[in-house]
Amino acid sequence: MITEGNIIKIAGPVIVADGMRGTQMHEMVKVGDNKLIGEIIELEGDTATIQVYEETAGLKPGETVESTGGPLSVELGPGIMGSIFDGIQRPLEVIKGLSGSFIERGVNVPSIDKEKKWTFDPIAKVGDVVSGGDVIGKVQETSAVLQKILIPPTIEGKIVSIVSSGSFTVEEDIAEIETDDGIKKVQMLQKWPVRKGRPYKEKLDPDIPLVTGQRTQDTFFPVAKGGTAAIPGPFGSGKTVTQQQLAKWSDADIIVYVGCGERGNEMTEVLLEFPELEDPKTGNPLMDRTVLIANTSNMPVAAREACVYTGITIAEYFRDQGYDVALMADSTSRWAEAMREISGRLEEMPGEEGYPAYLASRLAQFYERAGRVTTIGNEDKVASVSVIGAVSPPGGDLSEPVTQNTLRICKVFWALDASLADKRHFPSIDWLQSYSLYIDSVQGWWEETVGNQWRETRDEAMILLQKESELQEIVQLVGPDALPDSEQITLETTRMIREDFLQQNAYDDVDTYCSPSKQYEMLKTIVLFQKEATSALNRGVESKSIIDLPIKEEIGRMKFVAEDIFPEKVKEIQADIVKQCSEV
Repeated sequence: MITEGNIIKIAGPVIVADGMRGTQMHEMVKVGDNKLIGEIIELEGDTATIQVYEETAGLKPGETVESTGGPLSVELGPGIMGSIFDGIQRPLEVIKGLSGSFIERGVNVPSIDKEKKWTFDPIAKVGDVVSGGDVIGKVQETSAVLQKILIPPTIEGKIVSIVSSGSFTVEEDIAEIETDDGIKKVQMLQKWPVRKGRPYKEKLDPDIPLVTGQRTQDTFFPVAKGGTAAIPGPFGSGKTVTQQQLAKWSDADIIVYVGCGERGNEMTEVLLEFPELEDPKTGNPLMDRTVLIANTSNMPVAAREACVYTGITIAEYFRDQGYDVALMADSTSRWAEAMREISGRLEEMPGEEGYPAYLASRLAQFYERAGRVTTIGNEDKVASVSVIGAVSPPGGDLSEPVTQNTLRICKVFWALDASLADKRHFPSIDWLQSYSLYIDSVQGWWEETVGNQWRETRDEAMILLQKESELQEIVQLVGPDALPDSEQITLETTRMIREDFLQQNAYDDVDTYCSPSKQYEMLKTIVLFQKEATSALNRGVESKSIIDLPIKEEIGRMKFVAEDIFPEKVKEIQADIVKQCSEV
C-alpha cells in the first residue's frame, strides 16, 4: 500500500513528514515534487523522519512524500561488473550522459541496464529440486567474470520450466519453480535490502591468507581470506595507493572499491586509473572484475552513509556465487562523519567527540559481514568477503573514536606513519605499531605451501626490528661507533630488512608484486646474513670488515630480480653469504 504524507520540517538532509502511518523503518520514499530518494530513519505516530540521499535545497514544507513499500535495496545481476555507481547504486556514466558532469536532483535511472540482452546458458534442468543459492545458469559477463545465476535465497522447490540457451534481458523470466506457495518465476535480476546481510550456511575459520604480493602485509602482518583489516594514517601517508595495490594484486576474484567521502580529485584519480590498469592475472582491464562505488565529499552526506552497505551487499552477492571478494572502503572515517552529521540533525545525544552513541555497533555490523563461509544451496561452495577499511584520523591521532572502535573489531592493523612517508619509505606501514591476529591461523598454510621455517624466520626478523628501535635511542646519544660489534651487525641487518625487504616500489615492474615464495627466501637470506655475520664475529672478525662485504649489494638488488630467475639467483646469494663470511 502506498502512503502519501506531507513535509512539515526540513533540516539539511533530514526532513520530517506527517501522514506517514503504515510505513516502516528503513523504507524508501520519494520526497517532494522532484521525487528525491530518501529513507525513513525514525517513526513516531504518523510522523516519519527521513534522510534524503540528494541535495534538499529548494524543498518546501507542504510538498508530498510518497512511500515505495520497500527498503533501500540494490539490484544484483549481469551488468554490475565494471560499472561505476554512486552511493545508492545509480550508474554514474549513464547519469553523465543524461545530465552532464553534475548529477541533477531527482534523476531516476535503473542501476542495471534493463534493455541489454545477455547470453544465458542453463545448467539446471526441468525436474531438478533447487533451493536458494543454487546455480541454474551462467552468463559470461566480462572476460574475467562468469556470473552464476542463482535461485533467490527465499525460493525452494522443483523446476517446472527453464529456458534453453539464448539472449535475454535481466527482467525476462528464465525459469519457473514449483514451491509450496505456488509457481514462482525466476529472472536474472535480484533485489536485496542493503542493511540485511545475505544468508550463508556456516562461517569458517579464516586460515587461508589473502595473498597481496606486498611483503610487509603478507609476511609480517597477513590478513586472511574473509578477514578484516584497518589502514589508519594521516593525510599523504599512502592509504589510497596501498588500497590500489591490494585491489590490483591480491588473489581475490572480485574487487569492490568504495570511495566513501574522499576528496573529488583523489576519487577522480581512482576513476581514471582503474579503467586503465591491466589485470596481471588475465592481461585484460582490471575493471573487468571490479565494481567502483564513488561518493565524493561534495555529494549528499546521507548517501555516504549508505554507500558502504551498497558495497558490502554487492560483495556478498558475488561471494554467494563462490568467488573470493575483497572490499576496499576508503575511508570509514568519512562514513562516521556522515553518521555524526545526521545524528546531530536528529538532535540525538552525542557520544565521544560528537559521534553518535551507536558508532561502535554500526562499525561492527559492517565489518561482521566479512567472513569465509559455506554458501547456501545444495552444492557447498566455500567463498569469502575480506574487508579492508582505510581510516583517516584527524591529524593522524590514532586515539580518536573511529580508529579505536575499528581496532576493537578488525584483526589486522596496518598503521601508516607520516614520518616514514616523508622519508619516501613505501608502503609506510609502521612495523612497531602494526599487528595481525591471523598469524597463528595462516601459519599452517605458509609452512605447507611456502616454507616450513616461515614463522621462525618472520619472528626472528621482528625481534631484530624491535631491538633496533631500542638501539636507535643509544645511537642518537653516543653515535653508532660506540656500540659493541654485535649490535653494529644487528643495526646493519635491520637496515637491510627495512630498505631491502619492507620497502617496495609500487611503480617498478618487478618489485610491484612479490610472490610468497620470493618473500620467504628474501627474508631467509637476510636472516642468514645475521647468523653468518654473528658467527664471524665470534671468531674475532671486526664488524667493519663484515659490514663492508660485497655480498650486501647483491642482497639489496634481490627485490628487483624477476620471479622466473629468482630461485637460482637466491641460492647463489645464500652460498656467497656463507662463503664471504667464512673467508673474511
